[in-house]
Amino acid sequence: MIKRAGDELLVEIGTEELPPKALRTLMLAFADGVAAALTADRLAIGKVTPYASPRRLAVKIAGVAAQQEDREVEQKGPPVRIAFDKDGNPTKAAKAFAEKCGVPVASLEREQTSKGEWLVNRAEEPGRSLAELLPGCVQRALDGLPIPRRMRWGANSAEFVRPVHWVVMLHGKNFIEGTVLGIAADRKSEGHRFMSTGPVTLKSTADYPHLLESQGHVIADFFDRRQRIVAAVNAAAAEAGGTAVADDALFDEVTALCEWPVAITGHFDKAFLELPKEVIVATLTSHQRYFPLVDSSGALLPAFITLANIDSREPDTVRDGNERVIRPRLADAAFFWDADRKLSLADRQAALDDVVYQRGLGSLGDKAKRVALLSATVAAQIDTDPVQAERAALLAKCDLVTGMVGEFPELQGTMGRYYALNDRETVAVADAISEHYLPRFAGDALPGSPCGQVLAVADKLDTLSGVFAAGNKPSGNRDPFGLRRAALGLVRIIVEGALEIDLPQLIENALDLQPVAAPPGAAEDIYDFIVERLRGWYLERDNLTAEMFEAVRFQRLPSLSDFDSRMQAVADFVDNEAAESLAAANKRIANILRQAEFSGDAEPRAALFTDQAEHALLEALQTARAAVADLVSQREYQQVLTRLAELRAPVDEFFEKVMVMADDASVRQNRLALLAHLRAEFLNVADISRLSIARS
Repeated sequence: MIKRAGDELLVEIGTEELPPKALRTLMLAFADGVAAALTADRLAIGKVTPYASPRRLAVKIAGVAAQQEDREVEQKGPPVRIAFDKDGNPTKAAKAFAEKCGVPVASLEREQTSKGEWLVNRAEEPGRSLAELLPGCVQRALDGLPIPRRMRWGANSAEFVRPVHWVVMLHGKNFIEGTVLGIAADRKSEGHRFMSTGPVTLKSTADYPHLLESQGHVIADFFDRRQRIVAAVNAAAAEAGGTAVADDALFDEVTALCEWPVAITGHFDKAFLELPKEVIVATLTSHQRYFPLVDSSGALLPAFITLANIDSREPDTVRDGNERVIRPRLADAAFFWDADRKLSLADRQAALDDVVYQRGLGSLGDKAKRVALLSATVAAQIDTDPVQAERAALLAKCDLVTGMVGEFPELQGTMGRYYALNDRETVAVADAISEHYLPRFAGDALPGSPCGQVLAVADKLDTLSGVFAAGNKPSGNRDPFGLRRAALGLVRIIVEGALEIDLPQLIENALDLQPVAAPPGAAEDIYDFIVERLRGWYLERDNLTAEMFEAVRFQRLPSLSDFDSRMQAVADFVDNEAAESLAAANKRIANILRQAEFSGDAEPRAALFTDQAEHALLEALQTARAAVADLVSQREYQQVLTRLAELRAPVDEFFEKVMVMADDASVRQNRLALLAHLRAEFLNVADISRLSIARS
């Protein structure tokens, strides 16, 4: 049993500045970890509220019991036949067990089980206090944080992502003693590094976090601080006559950098607006965590919003400092922009030969040549200009050796497009260079042009094939080459773009182009790896299930677009009234054919029928077969299954009146042939015997 709810619990770990990009993840993981550890230790808990700022991780948990409930524990000893001799005297085994339990042998109980009678000891174990358990719970939560590399500091043997300076552990008004990461807990927290007048003493958990804000100038609530930042940035942007350019990741990072955020508007020279918009945005956001501003038409303004982590008495000085910092950054970007355009992308192709792509797979130049050849094959399959696709493939990686992309790696592809247009390459080639990295993450946009689709497919297939050929396919959670992302991107481009591509053939082509011989079965492994990503993508949708996926997957279809059409048909079929009966019938047929070891495609002969139900089923099957033949070739699978659903009545009647496994061998084989042809019609779309459909 668990002790009834008690007072609120507060735990705060004070540190040096934590990694900003990881702060939100660390905060949530720490809160979940403390809650899980308390629950595992049989302490009741209520609502969990996480907190975090650059210098702290904290959690408040409502209704935490002060002590575990007492509980009965049972220890099982030796069998009675071993515990006592023939005269009933305790043996060494019984005495040793009693000594272990701390009781006399006479106090031990006996328990009868199916395997005989055993000695047992039952005792009441007093519940341990929260004060005793909490330091261990906190330590387990800290040990479980997703920290790739921990550090030590001073003479302390403790390890954490940053040095720890204070620990707070309060239960209601009660201070809980203990040591965490070598630091003795206290009821004193630390405020802002510069604005606070000293430690903030917490008399109870109710003081947190408002006392920290009023006395320490720290907004400890991450989400509250983030909302204030969003509001401040939007207000400052509106006052400057624009709208802030930002995404959730930038707001999260800035929130993780500030304990007391103050929005300040800065400006830069209008001359820098001649740079590509993406360059200015990357300079402001990636390097400085500033928020660029755009006007109502989306054009950049020569202004930005920055968040100071201090309420300065001289805001103009802070503004001037930020403007001085951004000026050389933009000047560097302008230099790269001018210098890079002096050499065309085509002239940079030779430089790719000096850049190693992956060990054993040659240089970036080698990859570009492979992708160009593969792009021509893909282009031919989807009826796109192969010349443009090959040209785009040869130039797609050339921006990687430019100064701008060297400074801003996130602009790869984007700068390639600008440089290609500057070189008077076609728009199709320029767009393909920009789009071939898409999608870069889950939910990202897909290539919008045919040439971009071709290049993206070819590039991802080359990556997958090369790594698999080199024997480095992903294992477990490790995926250092980003193959899962590449495969999912491939799936989305093909399926969402309805591209008619022979995937197994392209995989073979890609493997043939690799500089290393692929191990046996590599092509099948790559296909299965891609289709597994397709499974995951489907299962994120509410109306699609693993059973539907397996019903289609068994055929190992070369076209993922065809696969998708069948999936949608199966999802629609499940809602049909006849689906439950026909799925069960197909499962029954599959079992009968397997057990009978029936093979062959001989047509059933009406002359061997002995029951009207057999004639009725054959007639209905022939009618349905004629009706769906063209529909199958046209991939109108939903109509095919709708038409086959009309076979429900004759199928049900057949199984009700006909014994398939007749004594007469010729009759039995004929009936098996009828069922095999019936099942084949469904298999033209999917194996619906894999569906479990139960109507409520």
